[in-house]
Amino acid sequence: MAKPPLPAPRMGEPYLLTPGPLTTSFKVKEAMLRDWGSWDGDFRAMTVELRERLLAMAGGEGLDCVPMQGSGTFSVEAMLGTFVPRDGKVLVLSNGAYGKRIAQTLDYLGRAHVVIDKGDYMPPRGAEVAAALASDPDITHVVVVHCETSSGILNPVAEISEAVYGAGRKLLVDSMSAFGALPLDFRFEAVVSSANKCIEGVPGFGFVIAQKAALAAAEGNCHSLSLDLHAQWAVMNKTGQWRFTPPTHVVAAFIEALRLHEAEGGVAGRGARYARNRDVLVDGMRALGFETLLDERWLSPIIVTFFNPADPAFDFARFYDLMKVRGFIIYPGKLTVVDSFRIGCIGQLDEHVMRAAVEAARETLAAMGVASAAPPAAALEERARLAS
Repeated sequence: MAKPPLPAPRMGEPYLLTPGPLTTSFKVKEAMLRDWGSWDGDFRAMTVELRERLLAMAGGEGLDCVPMQGSGTFSVEAMLGTFVPRDGKVLVLSNGAYGKRIAQTLDYLGRAHVVIDKGDYMPPRGAEVAAALASDPDITHVVVVHCETSSGILNPVAEISEAVYGAGRKLLVDSMSAFGALPLDFRFEAVVSSANKCIEGVPGFGFVIAQKAALAAAEGNCHSLSLDLHAQWAVMNKTGQWRFTPPTHVVAAFIEALRLHEAEGGVAGRGARYARNRDVLVDGMRALGFETLLDERWLSPIIVTFFNPADPAFDFARFYDLMKVRGFIIYPGKLTVVDSFRIGCIGQLDEHVMRAAVEAARETLAAMGVASAAPPAAALEERARLAS
């Protein structure tokens, strides 16, 4: 018997087919209806539960969890500023907007760095990382984005990690849009993610899972008072409290999201639902004539990028508006080479929702008078050239 569809979002809200913020459950929303005292024992117990549940999800020995107020980018900057010493040097593996943002952040921090830029289509591979490290003994850290959501590419972090630690260096991972749905089956110094991604909470804080030894050694590295993960870690372990005002309602919502995540089967269960969402979406959109930016082997279960149709009747702004009218908010493209748009597979969605999204796309193309959703031939040629 077919599984019944998930309930529609409350109050007629559209589904958010984005990389986050995303569609959340009623229970997560409901958890924010109570006020909490940030120094109160009940809230401190919530912080303990949050950290313990995230550590259990991460697995591995010798780790600790440090939540940090702000958006995911705040936590990425905190990770970079805390774990990379001021005389360190970073190899940034970039294949999209978020790799570029890491390099930009290191510019602001004044940390020496070099970049391997793979463009929008291809992942960095272990062999080229090993070669780069062999040629530059000054590199102390390597940074990679687990799932680069500007394209939807899933980077091969395990083979990158082997190359990094084989060369005696340290790996920092931006797992913003992957943690909670994909396992951390690789060695790392620190991994960063956010409340409003695959755990299906709401925006307001990020968190870093890191080696305790690395946290202990990071004292004095950070450029910032408020983004110092070592200081946040030390205070939390001593007092159970956040150093500065925590997003109490967001934490309460996240605790509920963590419980729902566990009930679904943890990382494996959440990842399986997202993978099914992706498969249904990709099959349906290809049946309409759309084509994915990436080859099959690099498609992540997080978000999928599609080429804009070549048909002159297609206009993304109108496509977006008509999809929203039909109950689906999608995402514009974030590429420099080709025109594209993105559809997320994460959040409180299942395959029934994805089929409805594909049907909405079919109706929208008809309403726009788009005869074919096929991309420009030049876009496919460029993809083939860059992927070769």
